[in-house]
Amino acid sequence: MAGNDLATLPDFPAEIRAPAGTPHGVSAFQIRIADHEVTTPGDAPDVLLAMNPAALHSELGRLLPGGMVILNSDAFTDKNLTKAGYNADPRTNGDLDNYSVVELPMTDLTKRACEPFGIKPRDAERSKNFFALGVLSWMYHRDVELVRTWIDSKFANREQVRQANRAALDAGYALGETSELVGPWREIRPNAHPEGTYRVVNGNTALAWGLIAAGIKAQLPVFLGSYPITPASSILHELAKHPQLGVRTFQAEDEIAAVSSAIGAAFGGNLAVTTTSGPGLSLKAEALGLAVSVEVPLIVVDVQRGGPSTGLPTKTEAADLLQAMFGRHGECPLPILATSHPGDCFEVAVEAARIAVDYRTPVIILTDGYVANAVEPWKLPDLDAIAEIHPNFATEPNHEVDGSPRFWPFLRDDETLARPWALPGTPGLEHRVGGIEKADGSGDISYDPENHSKMVHLRQAKVDGIAAALPPVTVDGPEDADVTLLTWGSTWGATVQAVADARVAGRSVAHVHLRHLNPFPPNLGEVLKGAKRVLVPELNLGQLTMLVRAKYLVDATAITKVAGQPFTSAEILAQIMDGTNPGSES
Repeated sequence: MAGNDLATLPDFPAEIRAPAGTPHGVSAFQIRIADHEVTTPGDAPDVLLAMNPAALHSELGRLLPGGMVILNSDAFTDKNLTKAGYNADPRTNGDLDNYSVVELPMTDLTKRACEPFGIKPRDAERSKNFFALGVLSWMYHRDVELVRTWIDSKFANREQVRQANRAALDAGYALGETSELVGPWREIRPNAHPEGTYRVVNGNTALAWGLIAAGIKAQLPVFLGSYPITPASSILHELAKHPQLGVRTFQAEDEIAAVSSAIGAAFGGNLAVTTTSGPGLSLKAEALGLAVSVEVPLIVVDVQRGGPSTGLPTKTEAADLLQAMFGRHGECPLPILATSHPGDCFEVAVEAARIAVDYRTPVIILTDGYVANAVEPWKLPDLDAIAEIHPNFATEPNHEVDGSPRFWPFLRDDETLARPWALPGTPGLEHRVGGIEKADGSGDISYDPENHSKMVHLRQAKVDGIAAALPPVTVDGPEDADVTLLTWGSTWGATVQAVADARVAGRSVAHVHLRHLNPFPPNLGEVLKGAKRVLVPELNLGQLTMLVRAKYLVDATAITKVAGQPFTSAEILAQIMDGTNPGSES
């Protein structure tokens, strides 16, 4: 609302009730605001606000050297210091000597601010986050009236909570305004955004809205069959809010039931979706083989997280690419798309729906926990500008057998190789589909070796043929750059920043980003073969690198990270600068 660009990084534990007061129980929220476009939440914050010793212990390492540390001094008791793992008070043992330290008795000041409203001290203490927000609002010249309005709306039915939060916010702001304890007053001026209506979205919300928009453009009801799993569950929560837009959600008893219900919905003429994370994608594998064999439109959303097994449920990773490519039995190809930032999730969802419907195939969308939970400003799209999606349901027989009209469920479109989509119950279009191999055209069960070979090649050719309709990849930078960065998924943001920094330092750098991972865009091989040096940042151990090396025989080098955290731009910049020569700016 202040006109700034922003990016966030939520970081929280997986346990529902993590041990309070210990580093394992710390939840952090990093936000970067700027008067220019930002693509990352920042490598190192300027200010750390720590509500207790555990937060200081856990997060101090992220802070910029010389940065400001704001502490809730009331929480620095001997008991809390011990729980946080401190042998001595970090305020006095030299740990904070390289920082500007501000100590505020936030708990006490919040309780005193709430006392006139008759609020119990324990209940008042819960509002100290708003006290902290008031302090920061003064420091960064934020309009607290916007926050007051939000509080009034959010807690309209809980009067005491509303009063406590407003009182705490105002007390924090007043402290900043009337004292010099919290450092200089700073202003981040508005950014020159293109005109339009904006709101802040996270990736899961944008993806859910993209699915709704696709259903509207296809004039199909949206059906979601889903089993709750972190970090994908909020897609189910969001879609469940919109039955008036033709959305139906089904919370299944397990992952297999979820995907099976979606396959049934697709057969019945819905824009069918199932959402999950990596462990759930494994459980859906057999049913996805059925969907590929039956050739029905289906969207599978995999919000990736750290693995294997339960792994790091609330931390990010992008290590499901090879599972999405090959994690089914038999030759079982399907298209794969990846999202790069929260707003991009909307466009990817619409595009995935278009491919699924046009080509009669399941499509996997790979996103990740960072993109799912991070937020950014997003300009609301013009729905009229989004092209219609045409299901083109079969309405009459399409073949003749012995002079009689028949419907053949696998009589393919010459251009897309898509089979016809006939709604169950359409007179004269009765047909059978299933997991046993079918004869091309008629759909009759067939064990004929030549037919099986033909069907396997047809399903592969259908996916390969999607490439002809894809836009070519664009190269941001000189074609003869010393280094070309190839990215997919959420590595996009840190790479954009790293490339910009490298160019300022005089390096000749190009950047290619992929949305389509199967099939690859038609000119990708030509671009990579012409590059001098190819670096591939990945939140895994080099899965895309393996694919492009195998397909195009290029000497691509992976930059890998599997720490449960997204890349920082500095990490990628260091790899760009290593072994490169200064070049001219393009």
